[in-house]
Amino acid sequence: MLVRASIEPLNWENTFFDVKSAIVRVDPHAPVLTADSLQPWERVQAKIPAANAQALDALQQLGFSLVEGEVDLALSVTGAYDNPSAQVAHTADIPALRQLAGQAFAQSRFRAPWYSPDASARFYAQWIENAVLGTFDHQCLVFRTPAGDIRGYVSLRELNETDARIGLLAGRGAGAELMQAALGWAQARGKTTLRVATQMGNIAALKRYIQSGANVESTAYWLYR
Repeated sequence: MLVRASIEPLNWENTFFDVKSAIVRVDPHAPVLTADSLQPWERVQAKIPAANAQALDALQQLGFSLVEGEVDLALSVTGAYDNPSAQVAHTADIPALRQLAGQAFAQSRFRAPWYSPDASARFYAQWIENAVLGTFDHQCLVFRTPAGDIRGYVSLRELNETDARIGLLAGRGAGAELMQAALGWAQARGKTTLRVATQMGNIAALKRYIQSGANVESTAYWLYR
C-alpha cells in the first residue's frame, strides 16, 4: 500500500525541541513516500483525517505509530456578548500563566517517549506567553479570583475575515465563562465562526464545547515515526 506525500521541515519546533523533525503532507501529486525519504529525520509527524483509512494503513506500514486523535469543532458567534469579568492578560501575568499552562497541558502529543519528559509543559508555557505578547495567538483573556489570582484563561487568534480560533483554554469551573468570553471576543471583531480543537480523549473539553453550541466538523489522527 502506497501513499503520496511531501515532507516539510518543522523549523520552529526543531529549534524549540532540539529535534530534527518534519511533517508529512499527503498530496496525490507528490512522490510516493518511502522509508528512505524519511530516514534523514529524527521525528516525522503526520496528521491524517480519521476517514482516510488508506493513508493511515500506509503510514503504519512505514513505521508510523498513533499518538493521539483530534476533534475540530466550530461555533456560531451570532448573539454572543462580552463578559465584563474577562480581562486582557498583560506581561506581568506571564509567569503565572506559564506555570498554569505547563500543568494543564503536560500530557499532549509532545509527550515522552517521542519528546523529552518536560517538552509538552515547556511548549504550552511558551504558547501562552506568546499569546500574551500577541505572537501566533493574538490575545489572552483571563478571569481572576477576588484575590487577583488567575482562575481561568483562553488564548485567541483571528484566522481571516470571518473566523477566529481558540488556542488554549483552561480553568477548573470556568469553562462556560471562558467560552462566552471567547465568543464575545470573536463577535467584537466581526467574526461569524469560532473554531477550537481538542484531543479525542479529552471528554470534559468536548462536553464543554458542545454544551456551548459547538458542532464537530472533522476528526483526525496524529501519527509519529
